Amino acid sequence: MRRFLGMVLFAICVPLSMVLLGRAVYWLVAGAEYLATSLGAPPTYGAAIANVILLMLVFVMTTAALLTIGERKWSAMIQNRIGPNRIRVFGNSAGGIFFLAADALKMLTKENINPSQRSRVLYELAPMAAFAPSFALFAVVPVGPAVDSVVNGVRTTVALQVANIDAGLLFVFGIASLAVYGTALAGWASNSKLAILGGVRASSQMISYEVSLGLALVGSMMAYQSLRLEEMVRAQGQLLWGFLPALGFFLQPVGLLVFFVSAFAETKRTPFDLPEGESEIVGYFVEYPGMKFGMLFLAEFIEVVVLAAITAAIFFGGWHPVLFEGWLRENLSPIWFASVCAGAFLTKVLLLCWLQLIVRWTLPRFRFDQIQKLCWKVLLPVALANVFITGALILVDPSLELLGLVGLVEIAAMAVITAAVSRKVEVPAHAHAAAAAVAGH
Repeated sequence: MRRFLGMVLFAICVPLSMVLLGRAVYWLVAGAEYLATSLGAPPTYGAAIANVILLMLVFVMTTAALLTIGERKWSAMIQNRIGPNRIRVFGNSAGGIFFLAADALKMLTKENINPSQRSRVLYELAPMAAFAPSFALFAVVPVGPAVDSVVNGVRTTVALQVANIDAGLLFVFGIASLAVYGTALAGWASNSKLAILGGVRASSQMISYEVSLGLALVGSMMAYQSLRLEEMVRAQGQLLWGFLPALGFFLQPVGLLVFFVSAFAETKRTPFDLPEGESEIVGYFVEYPGMKFGMLFLAEFIEVVVLAAITAAIFFGGWHPVLFEGWLRENLSPIWFASVCAGAFLTKVLLLCWLQLIVRWTLPRFRFDQIQKLCWKVLLPVALANVFITGALILVDPSLELLGLVGLVEIAAMAVITAAVSRKVEVPAHAHAAAAAVAGH
């Protein structure tokens, strides 16, 4: 009962805190625009700098750092363990939060031992090449709606988005493809057999899944008729049949499934963690000490946050609250409505990060041949079929209602198939006897 009440309290406090965080970010971005105009610069300069600091350096980095603790706590809960509690301040473990400081001190103070036969320049460049692309992907993600404002007599717009560019999804594809260079360089430049084996595995896996990753989003581009993420989010505010939001989840359930699986493989997390399997080869970063390893390690959790943000923006309505949006728009001031929208988006991001932790500690690891078969023999044909079917349905009915109807049928079919596959299979009697014999009964 105590744990249940704690979970309920946590579920209430998280969205409220995200709304307050959104309000603070809007206020700080508006203040940065005011400061920029006071210095004679365009207000967009101040907004861009503030968004980089607040959204990318503060939110993304802080969330990624907290996920390192959250994953340990969640794995302990799944495995019925206590979890991280050995580091205490004044006798209080604070839920393991002090491990963040301990991890940072450990990385910064470790002896910097490097392979003697390494390629020096590429060896030093690899951690940054792996870290920077995953970090830069968040730049095109719209966190909240634009709010009109007047700063020093100049009418401007306060938007929680670092870069509002036309080729939004193309930017995502292009920058995401650069991450493979970091893993390949880390493996090759170390001049280690185990490291290069991990680098080759990572490169082949990431390059393979980029194909299905791109095709999975083509249907969303066709449905919303835009490459800009903010336009795709805005289009999800319309209603189908007057009551159902036009979310990507309803219009493109197959695209969501293919995208999420492919992006999960791109992050190289279990069950797709063959490039860094601890029980086999340790991975492409085996020769990296201290903070160099820390950058490679943190890049993985940044990818988790970015994947959650892009998924929320394209398939789950982005900053749309989904429920009671019309009532909120009518009864709240524009800035508070925008703050609620930003809080809704940040809450969706945290929930999708939690979903990735669940997958990480639930599914077993694939073999490498299974990973490649899943990509080329399952996901790629399904993604191609989804593109053709989506195009045909939009051609027949541009209002997206037919596409939404087919999407609902697909969701129901996937639910039925999942229930049928996961139902309990009766274990034969001799299997029980064999298990008892092994256990010594």
